[in-house]
Amino acid sequence: MSVHENPRAQDSKKVAIVGVGMVGMSFAYAMLNQNICDELCLIDINKERAEGEAMDLSHGLPFAPSSMKIYSGDYTDCTDMDMIVICAGVPQLEGETRRDLLQKNYKVFKTIVKPIVENGFNGVFLVASNPVDVMTKVVLDLSGFPPERVIGSGTSLDTARLRYMIGDYFKVNPRNIHAYVMGEHGDSEFVAWSSAMISVLPIKELDSHTDQIMNELDEIAVNVRDSAYKIIKAKKATYYGIGMVLARLTRAILNDENSIFTISAYLNGEYSESGFYIGVPALINRNGVRKILEIPLDESEKKRFKDSAKVIKEMLDEIGR
Repeated sequence: MSVHENPRAQDSKKVAIVGVGMVGMSFAYAMLNQNICDELCLIDINKERAEGEAMDLSHGLPFAPSSMKIYSGDYTDCTDMDMIVICAGVPQLEGETRRDLLQKNYKVFKTIVKPIVENGFNGVFLVASNPVDVMTKVVLDLSGFPPERVIGSGTSLDTARLRYMIGDYFKVNPRNIHAYVMGEHGDSEFVAWSSAMISVLPIKELDSHTDQIMNELDEIAVNVRDSAYKIIKAKKATYYGIGMVLARLTRAILNDENSIFTISAYLNGEYSESGFYIGVPALINRNGVRKILEIPLDESEKKRFKDSAKVIKEMLDEIGR
Protein backbone atom coordinates (compact mmCIF):
# COMPACT_ATOMS: atom_id res chain seq x y z
CA MET A 1 0.00 0.00 0.00
CA SER A 2 1.29 3.46 -0.89
CA VAL A 3 2.07 5.76 2.04
CA HIS A 4 -0.41 8.20 0.51
CA GLU A 5 -3.36 5.78 0.56
CA ASN A 6 -6.00 5.93 3.25
CA PRO A 7 -5.96 2.64 5.23
CA ARG A 8 -9.74 2.88 5.60
CA ALA A 9 -10.06 2.74 1.81
CA GLN A 10 -8.62 -0.78 1.96
CA ASP A 11 -11.30 -1.99 4.37
CA SER A 12 -14.12 -4.09 3.02
CA LYS A 13 -17.47 -2.47 3.81
CA LYS A 14 -19.91 -5.14 4.96
CA VAL A 15 -23.66 -4.77 5.53
CA ALA A 16 -26.29 -7.30 6.55
CA ILE A 17 -30.00 -6.76 5.93
CA VAL A 18 -32.40 -8.56 8.26
CA GLY A 19 -35.77 -8.90 6.54
CA VAL A 20 -35.94 -9.26 2.76
CA GLY A 21 -39.45 -8.01 2.15
CA MET A 22 -40.18 -5.06 -0.11
CA VAL A 23 -38.44 -2.53 2.16
CA GLY A 24 -35.34 -4.66 2.64
CA MET A 25 -35.03 -5.44 -1.05
CA SER A 26 -35.69 -1.86 -2.19
CA PHE A 27 -32.80 -0.93 0.10
CA ALA A 28 -30.64 -3.76 -1.27
CA TYR A 29 -31.38 -2.73 -4.87
CA ALA A 30 -30.40 0.87 -4.10
CA MET A 31 -27.20 -0.35 -2.42
CA LEU A 32 -26.25 -2.37 -5.51
CA ASN A 33 -26.91 0.43 -7.97
CA GLN A 34 -25.11 3.04 -5.86
CA ASN A 35 -22.08 0.83 -5.07
CA ILE A 36 -22.33 1.56 -1.35
CA CYS A 37 -20.70 -1.54 0.12
CA ASP A 38 -18.44 -4.42 -0.87
CA GLU A 39 -20.38 -7.23 0.77
CA LEU A 40 -24.15 -7.57 1.26
CA CYS A 41 -25.64 -10.38 3.33
CA LEU A 42 -29.40 -11.06 3.18
CA ILE A 43 -30.98 -12.67 6.25
CA ASP A 44 -34.60 -13.71 6.60
CA ILE A 45 -36.70 -16.23 8.51
CA ASN A 46 -37.64 -17.53 5.05
CA LYS A 47 -34.19 -18.74 3.98
CA GLU A 48 -35.36 -19.83 0.54
CA ARG A 49 -36.69 -16.32 -0.13
CA ALA A 50 -33.34 -14.81 0.96
CA GLU A 51 -31.47 -17.19 -1.35
CA GLY A 52 -33.69 -16.27 -4.29
CA GLU A 53 -33.32 -12.55 -3.66
CA ALA A 54 -29.53 -12.88 -3.43
CA MET A 55 -29.44 -14.77 -6.74
CA ASP A 56 -31.70 -12.27 -8.46
CA LEU A 57 -29.60 -9.29 -7.34
CA SER A 58 -26.32 -11.02 -8.19
CA HIS A 59 -27.45 -11.65 -11.76
CA GLY A 60 -27.55 -7.88 -12.28
CA LEU A 61 -23.90 -7.40 -11.26
CA PRO A 62 -22.59 -7.34 -14.86
CA PHE A 63 -24.54 -4.09 -15.32
CA ALA A 64 -23.82 -2.62 -11.86
CA PRO A 65 -21.13 -0.07 -10.95
CA SER A 66 -19.54 -2.56 -8.53
CA SER A 67 -18.36 -6.11 -7.96
CA MET A 68 -20.34 -6.44 -4.74
CA LYS A 69 -20.49 -9.85 -3.07
CA ILE A 70 -24.16 -10.66 -2.45
CA TYR A 71 -25.29 -13.75 -0.60
CA SER A 72 -27.94 -15.13 1.75
CA GLY A 73 -26.79 -15.91 5.26
CA ASP A 74 -27.75 -16.19 8.90
CA TYR A 75 -26.85 -14.57 12.20
CA THR A 76 -23.44 -16.29 12.29
CA ASP A 77 -22.48 -14.07 9.34
CA CYS A 78 -23.01 -10.93 11.44
CA THR A 79 -19.72 -11.24 13.33
CA ASP A 80 -17.63 -8.91 11.18
CA MET A 81 -20.37 -6.77 9.65
CA ASP A 82 -19.97 -2.98 9.80
CA MET A 83 -23.73 -2.46 9.88
CA ILE A 84 -26.89 -4.45 10.50
CA VAL A 85 -29.99 -2.88 8.93
CA ILE A 86 -33.21 -4.26 10.38
CA CYS A 87 -36.16 -4.17 7.99
CA ALA A 88 -37.94 -7.21 9.45
CA GLY A 89 -41.42 -7.04 10.86
CA VAL A 90 -45.10 -7.04 10.07
CA PRO A 91 -46.05 -4.66 7.22
CA GLN A 92 -48.46 -1.80 7.83
CA LEU A 93 -51.85 -2.53 6.26
CA GLU A 94 -54.48 -0.12 4.99
CA GLY A 95 -56.32 1.40 7.95
CA GLU A 96 -53.48 0.66 10.38
CA THR A 97 -51.26 3.23 12.05
CA ARG A 98 -47.59 2.59 12.76
CA ARG A 99 -48.56 2.29 16.42
CA ASP A 100 -50.78 -0.69 15.59
CA LEU A 101 -47.63 -2.63 14.66
CA LEU A 102 -46.03 -2.21 18.09
CA GLN A 103 -46.82 -5.52 19.81
CA LYS A 104 -46.33 -7.58 16.65
CA ASN A 105 -42.93 -6.19 15.81
CA TYR A 106 -41.77 -6.22 19.42
CA LYS A 107 -42.19 -10.02 19.39
CA VAL A 108 -40.28 -10.25 16.10
CA PHE A 109 -37.37 -8.16 17.39
CA LYS A 110 -36.90 -10.33 20.47
CA THR A 111 -35.96 -13.20 18.13
CA ILE A 112 -33.55 -11.09 16.06
CA VAL A 113 -31.33 -8.85 18.17
CA LYS A 114 -29.89 -11.24 20.75
CA PRO A 115 -28.61 -13.82 18.19
CA ILE A 116 -26.89 -11.00 16.28
CA VAL A 117 -25.08 -9.77 19.39
CA GLU A 118 -24.28 -13.29 20.60
CA ASN A 119 -22.47 -13.90 17.31
CA GLY A 120 -20.09 -11.03 17.99
CA PHE A 121 -21.52 -8.14 15.98
CA ASN A 122 -19.87 -4.87 17.05
CA GLY A 123 -20.89 -2.35 14.42
CA VAL A 124 -23.84 0.04 13.97
CA PHE A 125 -27.50 -0.98 14.07
CA LEU A 126 -29.85 0.89 11.71
CA VAL A 127 -33.55 0.22 12.31
CA ALA A 128 -36.30 0.77 9.75
CA SER A 129 -39.19 -1.27 11.19
CA ASN A 130 -42.18 0.60 12.59
CA PRO A 131 -42.96 2.18 14.97
CA VAL A 132 -39.32 3.03 14.35
CA ASP A 133 -38.64 5.27 17.37
CA VAL A 134 -39.88 2.58 19.75
CA MET A 135 -38.28 -0.33 17.88
CA THR A 136 -34.92 1.45 17.94
CA LYS A 137 -35.16 1.68 21.73
CA VAL A 138 -36.00 -2.04 21.80
CA VAL A 139 -32.80 -2.77 19.86
CA LEU A 140 -30.83 -0.62 22.30
CA ASP A 141 -32.22 -2.49 25.29
CA LEU A 142 -31.83 -5.98 23.82
CA SER A 143 -28.33 -5.37 22.43
CA GLY A 144 -26.73 -3.55 25.35
CA PHE A 145 -24.97 -1.32 22.79
CA PRO A 146 -24.10 2.33 23.47
CA PRO A 147 -26.93 4.60 22.21
CA GLU A 148 -24.82 6.26 19.53
CA ARG A 149 -24.40 2.91 17.72
CA VAL A 150 -28.13 2.18 17.56
CA ILE A 151 -30.09 4.53 15.31
CA GLY A 152 -33.41 4.50 13.49
CA SER A 153 -34.46 5.92 10.14
CA GLY A 154 -36.66 8.31 12.13
CA THR A 155 -38.19 11.17 10.17
CA SER A 156 -35.61 11.05 7.37
CA LEU A 157 -38.21 9.89 4.86
CA ASP A 158 -40.73 12.46 6.12
CA THR A 159 -38.09 15.16 5.73
CA ALA A 160 -37.35 13.96 2.19
CA ARG A 161 -41.06 14.10 1.37
CA LEU A 162 -41.24 17.59 2.87
CA ARG A 163 -38.31 18.87 0.84
CA TYR A 164 -39.72 17.38 -2.34
CA MET A 165 -43.14 19.02 -1.78
CA ILE A 166 -41.72 22.42 -0.75
CA GLY A 167 -39.42 22.34 -3.77
CA ASP A 168 -42.37 21.55 -6.01
CA TYR A 169 -44.40 24.38 -4.44
CA PHE A 170 -41.68 27.02 -4.87
CA LYS A 171 -40.20 25.49 -8.07
CA VAL A 172 -36.83 25.06 -6.36
CA ASN A 173 -34.51 22.06 -6.37
CA PRO A 174 -35.31 20.02 -3.20
CA ARG A 175 -31.58 19.89 -2.44
CA ASN A 176 -31.77 23.62 -1.70
CA ILE A 177 -34.58 23.18 0.81
CA HIS A 178 -33.39 23.07 4.42
CA ALA A 179 -36.34 22.07 6.56
CA TYR A 180 -36.93 19.27 9.05
CA VAL A 181 -39.79 17.04 10.10
CA MET A 182 -39.22 16.24 13.77
CA GLY A 183 -40.71 14.09 16.51
CA GLU A 184 -42.29 10.66 16.20
CA HIS A 185 -42.26 9.01 12.79
CA GLY A 186 -46.03 8.93 12.93
CA ASP A 187 -49.14 11.00 13.43
CA SER A 188 -47.62 13.36 16.03
CA GLU A 189 -44.70 14.47 13.84
CA PHE A 190 -44.37 18.18 13.00
CA VAL A 191 -42.43 20.54 10.75
CA ALA A 192 -40.05 22.99 12.40
CA TRP A 193 -41.15 25.89 10.21
CA SER A 194 -39.40 28.51 12.36
CA SER A 195 -36.01 27.27 11.11
CA ALA A 196 -37.04 26.24 7.57
CA MET A 197 -34.94 27.79 4.82
CA ILE A 198 -34.68 27.96 1.05
CA SER A 199 -30.94 28.29 0.58
CA VAL A 200 -30.14 31.03 3.14
CA LEU A 201 -33.61 32.62 3.12
CA PRO A 202 -36.08 31.85 5.93
CA ILE A 203 -39.31 30.56 4.38
CA LYS A 204 -41.34 32.69 6.77
CA GLU A 205 -39.73 35.85 5.38
CA LEU A 206 -39.98 35.18 1.67
CA ASP A 207 -42.53 37.84 0.75
CA SER A 208 -45.44 39.98 1.97
CA HIS A 209 -47.93 37.11 1.57
CA THR A 210 -46.42 35.11 4.40
CA ASP A 211 -49.74 34.19 6.05
CA GLN A 212 -51.16 32.79 2.82
CA ILE A 213 -47.95 30.89 2.11
CA MET A 214 -47.82 29.43 5.62
CA ASN A 215 -51.41 28.21 5.33
CA GLU A 216 -50.51 26.41 2.13
CA LEU A 217 -47.30 25.05 3.66
CA ASP A 218 -49.28 23.73 6.62
CA GLU A 219 -51.33 21.76 4.08
CA ILE A 220 -48.06 20.39 2.73
CA ALA A 221 -47.11 19.29 6.26
CA VAL A 222 -50.39 17.37 6.52
CA ASN A 223 -49.75 15.75 3.14
CA VAL A 224 -46.27 14.74 4.29
CA ARG A 225 -47.66 13.19 7.46
CA ASP A 226 -50.37 11.29 5.57
CA SER A 227 -48.26 10.24 2.58
CA ALA A 228 -47.76 6.67 3.80
CA TYR A 229 -51.51 6.17 4.26
CA LYS A 230 -52.18 7.37 0.71
CA ILE A 231 -49.45 5.17 -0.78
CA ILE A 232 -50.61 2.11 1.18
CA LYS A 233 -54.19 2.69 0.03
CA ALA A 234 -53.04 2.93 -3.59
CA LYS A 235 -50.47 0.10 -3.74
CA LYS A 236 -50.68 -1.76 -0.40
CA ALA A 237 -47.18 -0.81 0.80
CA THR A 238 -44.49 1.87 0.73
CA TYR A 239 -40.89 0.83 0.09
CA TYR A 240 -38.99 2.76 -2.61
CA GLY A 241 -38.66 5.96 -0.60
CA ILE A 242 -37.52 4.27 2.60
CA GLY A 243 -35.16 2.07 0.57
CA MET A 244 -33.45 5.20 -0.78
CA VAL A 245 -33.31 6.72 2.70
CA LEU A 246 -31.66 3.62 4.18
CA ALA A 247 -29.11 3.56 1.36
CA ARG A 248 -28.23 7.21 1.97
CA LEU A 249 -27.89 6.72 5.74
CA THR A 250 -25.76 3.62 5.20
CA ARG A 251 -23.45 5.48 2.82
CA ALA A 252 -23.06 8.32 5.32
CA ILE A 253 -22.09 5.89 8.08
CA LEU A 254 -19.75 3.66 6.06
CA ASN A 255 -17.98 6.65 4.50
CA ASP A 256 -17.63 8.48 7.84
CA GLU A 257 -19.34 11.53 6.33
CA ASN A 258 -20.42 13.50 9.41
CA SER A 259 -23.61 14.37 7.52
CA ILE A 260 -26.86 15.61 9.09
CA PHE A 261 -30.13 13.66 8.91
CA THR A 262 -33.32 13.59 10.96
CA ILE A 263 -32.90 10.14 12.44
CA SER A 264 -34.27 8.39 15.51
CA ALA A 265 -31.59 9.37 18.01
CA TYR A 266 -31.38 8.73 21.76
CA LEU A 267 -31.96 11.85 23.85
CA ASN A 268 -29.86 12.50 26.93
CA GLY A 269 -30.95 15.98 27.96
CA GLU A 270 -31.30 17.41 24.45
CA TYR A 271 -34.56 19.27 23.89
CA SER A 272 -35.11 18.89 27.68
CA GLU A 273 -35.89 15.16 27.26
CA SER A 274 -34.07 11.94 28.08
CA GLY A 275 -34.25 8.17 27.85
CA PHE A 276 -35.89 7.46 24.48
CA TYR A 277 -35.48 7.78 20.72
CA ILE A 278 -37.17 10.46 18.60
CA GLY A 279 -36.68 12.11 15.21
CA VAL A 280 -34.15 14.95 15.50
CA PRO A 281 -31.36 16.33 13.30
CA ALA A 282 -28.10 14.55 14.09
CA LEU A 283 -24.57 14.25 12.74
CA ILE A 284 -23.77 10.66 11.79
CA ASN A 285 -20.48 9.00 10.91
CA ARG A 286 -18.71 5.63 11.08
CA ASN A 287 -19.45 5.38 14.80
CA GLY A 288 -23.16 6.18 14.46
CA VAL A 289 -24.40 9.40 16.05
CA ARG A 290 -21.64 11.90 16.69
CA LYS A 291 -23.86 14.73 17.90
CA ILE A 292 -27.53 15.65 18.18
CA LEU A 293 -28.23 19.15 16.89
CA GLU A 294 -30.57 21.24 19.03
CA ILE A 295 -32.13 23.63 16.55
CA PRO A 296 -34.13 26.57 17.95
CA LEU A 297 -37.86 25.84 18.21
CA ASP A 298 -40.59 28.41 18.79
CA GLU A 299 -43.08 27.91 21.62
CA SER A 300 -45.62 26.12 19.44
CA GLU A 301 -42.96 23.73 18.14
CA LYS A 302 -41.65 23.06 21.64
CA LYS A 303 -45.16 22.02 22.68
CA ARG A 304 -45.53 19.76 19.65
CA PHE A 305 -42.17 18.17 20.40
CA LYS A 306 -43.25 17.40 23.97
CA ASP A 307 -46.60 16.05 22.77
CA SER A 308 -44.80 13.80 20.29
CA ALA A 309 -42.35 12.65 22.97
CA LYS A 310 -45.32 11.74 25.17
CA VAL A 311 -46.73 9.49 22.42
CA ILE A 312 -43.42 7.62 22.14
CA LYS A 313 -43.10 7.22 25.91
CA GLU A 314 -46.64 5.86 26.11
CA MET A 315 -45.79 3.22 23.50
CA LEU A 316 -42.63 2.28 25.40
CA ASP A 317 -44.74 1.87 28.54
CA GLU A 318 -47.03 -0.52 26.64
CA ILE A 319 -44.14 -2.96 26.13
CA GLY A 320 -42.44 -2.32 29.45
CA ARG A 321 -39.50 -0.41 28.03
